[in-house]
This record gives sequence, structure tokens and C-alpha cells, in this order.
Amino acid sequence: MVDLAARTERLDAYLDERGLEAVWFAKPNGFAWLTGGDNVVDADADVGVAAAGYDGDLRVITDDIEAGRLADEELPDAVAVESFPWHASSLAEAVAERSPAPAAADFDVSGFERVDGSRLRQPLTDDDVERYRELGREAAAAVETVCRNLEPEDPEYEVAAGIDISLASRDVDTPVVLVGGAERAQAYRHYTPSDATLGDYALVSVTAERAGLYASLTRTVAFDAPDWLEERHRAAARVEATALAATEAAAAGELTGSDGADAAGDVFDAIREAYDAVGFAEEWREHHQGGAAGFSGREWIATPESDEPVRWPMGYAWNPTVQGAKSEDTHLVSPDLTETLTKTGQWPTHEVEPVDVEGIATEPRELSAPVIR
Repeated sequence: MVDLAARTERLDAYLDERGLEAVWFAKPNGFAWLTGGDNVVDADADVGVAAAGYDGDLRVITDDIEAGRLADEELPDAVAVESFPWHASSLAEAVAERSPAPAAADFDVSGFERVDGSRLRQPLTDDDVERYRELGREAAAAVETVCRNLEPEDPEYEVAAGIDISLASRDVDTPVVLVGGAERAQAYRHYTPSDATLGDYALVSVTAERAGLYASLTRTVAFDAPDWLEERHRAAARVEATALAATEAAAAGELTGSDGADAAGDVFDAIREAYDAVGFAEEWREHHQGGAAGFSGREWIATPESDEPVRWPMGYAWNPTVQGAKSEDTHLVSPDLTETLTKTGQWPTHEVEPVDVEGIATEPRELSAPVIR
């Protein structure tokens, strides 16, 4: 159950700041953040079948096909559900007709401003954190169960199907499932599953979602490990460790010495410095490095010029790559603790030292290691 009071407090401040009377969310992650419910029927649609709004009260507008199901199965009792005839108008038209104005929305509504839902969803609330811990454990358990049973002759797409099933059995969706065998994991950073067999080793990268929260992780399984795999994985892991240490410093405003939180671009600078220090200076150019996670696979992705504030408590999923190797988990960064959310305690880890970058702590981190079969 989401903490509705924490949501409405943020929304009151947003409405006051913008001089608005109401704000509406129909994108699935915004709807889930505000209500804890799921407004998805068609997974390909950018906008769900219902909009959740706040104008001093919480309410949901949807068509009369969905109203009963959403009220019975998806929404807290405190959220009123209003319906319109499915044949009479679109969701956007219904919201425009029933909402006080001026208003904002995270989807196209005539005459409404556009709201940046990501900024409102950060940082995480206490109830978000508890549900995030549960998701992280479930996601790691499902992925690791499949990975422990891989064989060199397994086709990539069969591995992906196994992960989908393993996560679905835990009521977790899989918006991203990447499986790369030895040949394709070296050739591509996004190794979408094919009919190629795994061969000497495999990278499995997954983003899992439940109740609007997203957790990402990568696991490496080697059967006949290439000579370079350990070195490249260790290098990627040191970049991930550096990114985590830089995130902690940035959230505390200690990375640049500024008042308040530092920016994502400051963390990116540390990441780029780490790549240089581990001997792979140009690898950051080949793939994004990750960023904040929560009610999106990435609430933001760090770039050289990004001014997104680094907040806590917040999920962070850094995913550095060095050709053919990748290090990735989702971590909760809080003022008093950083914890790995995508962890079961059953997968091997190794102690990894961050690169010595000015302003960050260099204490070793326990990060996921490759499994050698």
C-alpha cells in the first residue's frame, strides 16, 4: 500500500508552486506512483486506460469498461473512481471536461501543462523502500535461479523465456530481458535474445517491474571463460563501485562542495575518470552508464551535462560495460546506508575498490561476481 499522504504533500507543493488547481497521471509509472495500482491493459501503449488526478482529493477517471475492475482490484478505498461511456470520448477529453483548471498532466490533454512526473517521484518514501527491497530480492532470485542452470548449448531466446516465466511466477513483469552468448555479448551492448547458443559464457541483463517500481541487474556465467573476461569484468565493477561512491558524495553535496545535492553530471565525471584509471578510457562512449532508478527503469540517465539532482533515499542502477563484460545491480542509497537491493546472498560477490577520485570514499564494495561453471 502506498503512502498517499506523502504523495499528496508533494503534489500540494507542486500545485502551489505552479499556480495550478489539479495534476493528472495516465502514464503507467505515474499512475502506479500515485495510487499503487496498475492502469495497463495494452503493454504497448504509452498511456494507460485510466488517469489518476489530485485537486485536493485523489480520484481516478476511466471508461466504464475498466471502472469496476480498477475499483475492486487496483485502487485504495480512499481513491474515488469516475467513469465515462467507452464510446463517448477519449480519456484525455474526459479529464479535460472533469478537471478544474488550470491543470497539468503527464499525457496530452488539450489546454493542460505538462508535468515532469520523474521529479515528483524522487526521492523514495519509506513505503517505496520496503516494496523496493521485496522487488529486488524477487528479481535477483528469479534471474539467479535460471542462471545457475544454464548450459553452453542453450539458445539465448530460451534463456530469456525461462527468465520471463521465473519472474512471472513471482508476479513480476519483465520490460527488459537481454541474453548475450559469448559471440554476441562481445559484439553488442544491447544483446537482445536470438537463436544463437550461449557458447563459452553469457551475460544476462534484466529490468524487472512490479507495482510501478523497477529493478535492474546483470549476471555473468562462464563455462570456458575467455582469458580477458576477469580483467574486463573487474574493470567494469570498479567503475560501478566508483559510481556508487560518487552518488553518495553527490547526494550529500560533497562531490563538488556545493550547498545541497550535486548533479548527475558530477557523478558522470567520476565515472569517466574511473574508466580512464582502469585502462579503458573510451569505453564510456559505447553505452550509457545508468542512473537513478525507482518508478522507471531509469528516472534519469547520467550524461556529461546532466543537471538532474542526486537525491536520497533513492534507487541507483549503474551499468558500466567494458566490451564483453558488464557490472550492474540496483542499490538503495540512503543518508546512513547503501544497500544492494538485487541481492539474494546466494550469488558470489567480490570485493571491489572504487577508483581514487577526489571527493569520494574508497572503501571496498561487495559487488556481483561472475560464476565460473
